[in-house]
Amino acid sequence: MHSPVGELELSASVDGIVSVLLVKKNNAEQELLDVAEDIGTLAQESIRKHLDQAQKELDEYFRGELTHFNVALDLSGTDFQQQVWRALQRIEYGESCSYQDIAEGISRPKAVRAVGAANGANPVAIIVPCHRVIGKNGKLTGYAYGVEMKQYLMDLEQGNSRGAV
Repeated sequence: MHSPVGELELSASVDGIVSVLLVKKNNAEQELLDVAEDIGTLAQESIRKHLDQAQKELDEYFRGELTHFNVALDLSGTDFQQQVWRALQRIEYGESCSYQDIAEGISRPKAVRAVGAANGANPVAIIVPCHRVIGKNGKLTGYAYGVEMKQYLMDLEQGNSRGAV
C-alpha cells in the first residue's frame, strides 16, 4: 500500500497481520495472495479481510484519524520478544518511553539491550509502535527504517506532520 513514508508491504495469515514492512516494490500484496491461492478460498478470504483492515487502519492513522490499531496480529517471535511487543502496544499514541522504561515494565530492568534488539526485530512496524521508543536521554535513537521516518511518525502523532518522508 502507498503511505506517506513509502510503499508498505502487508502480509497476513488466517489469524492476523504477520508483518508491515517498508519496501520498494508495488506488487507485494498480489504476491501474498498468489501464495495464499494454495491454501484455499476460505483462507484467502480471511487473509484478505486482515489485509483490508490493516490498510484501512493505516490510511486512517496517516490521516491522523486513528490512534489505536485493532487489526488482529499473528506475530512470531520468542517469548521475550512477544513480551516486548505487547509492552510497545501499551505506549499511548503521541507518547514515548525509553528502552529502560520497557525493560522495567516487563520486570527485566537489566535487559535494556535485549529490549532494543526485540524492538528492532518487530515485524509489524507502525502497528506495533516501536517508533515510540527513544533513548533514556530523550533523544531519538535508531529505527529499522531510519531516524527520519521515526521522526516523521513521532511528528505525525504530535500533530506536526510535514508531508511525506
